[in-house]
Amino acid sequence: MSYADQVFVSMCRDILENGTSTEGEKVRPHWEDGTTAYTIKKFGVVNRYDLRKEFPIFTLRRTALKSATDEVLWIWQKKSNNIKDLSSHIWDSWADETGSIGKAYGYQLGVKHQYKEGMMDQVDRVIYDLKNNPFSRRIMTNIYNHHDLHEMHLYPCAYSMTFNVTQRKGEDKLTLNGILNQRSQDVLTANNWNVVQYAVLIHMLAQVCDMNVGEFIHVIADAHIYDRHVDLVKELITREQHPAPTFWLNPEIKDFYKFTKDDVKVENYVHGPQIENIPVAI
Repeated sequence: MSYADQVFVSMCRDILENGTSTEGEKVRPHWEDGTTAYTIKKFGVVNRYDLRKEFPIFTLRRTALKSATDEVLWIWQKKSNNIKDLSSHIWDSWADETGSIGKAYGYQLGVKHQYKEGMMDQVDRVIYDLKNNPFSRRIMTNIYNHHDLHEMHLYPCAYSMTFNVTQRKGEDKLTLNGILNQRSQDVLTANNWNVVQYAVLIHMLAQVCDMNVGEFIHVIADAHIYDRHVDLVKELITREQHPAPTFWLNPEIKDFYKFTKDDVKVENYVHGPQIENIPVAI
């Protein structure tokens, strides 16, 4: 059965059985009707996925691979902060009349910084180091820029990616591993979405840097289930699980900036029914 399903089920059971409630506390999120959105939460959740063994996509319900890829490319490749550059509407609630979400996400990755080697943004620095200094312990990005927080319509949730390269015995190619740090996550709506996005990103960067994929580690400081999601989660984690599908990435692409959402697909993807009209706290 899909390892991603097993991880999700175990995490949700732990949150529901051992988590703490924010009910009655002062919290920022609210529902569209104005009601305060409370959560059951766990602090410091760490999930590990071996990308060599399988691609970590849900089978409990469908995760939209191309849409998830489109968003991660919007941030990492287009380095955009405008929803007009994005195919989906998941950011609409945080965009202004021009479509901007402020100096957040892609904007931060696109800012150029001075290095010994010249001016580079964070993404280009990652690619440069993976190709030229693969065993560096400094290959990372961070978009939680306190200087610009007041100009962000939403503070970054998934805010830091750290890459680490290893040499496996008997292999000519190096192995690319990555850690995603996330300050907060709405488990029902976003968990597997984020896992899929950054698994895709590691696959893409490994391919353009001529490496194998390795481990993806997902660290969540505040993993929570919203009050209006509890029954949905309880139903979801009882569903039948299926074997993980096979992931395909277009092998012809050798330049990170040439990838599109159509360069990814999953084959033999068997999954449960989608959950319609999930309420989203804002």
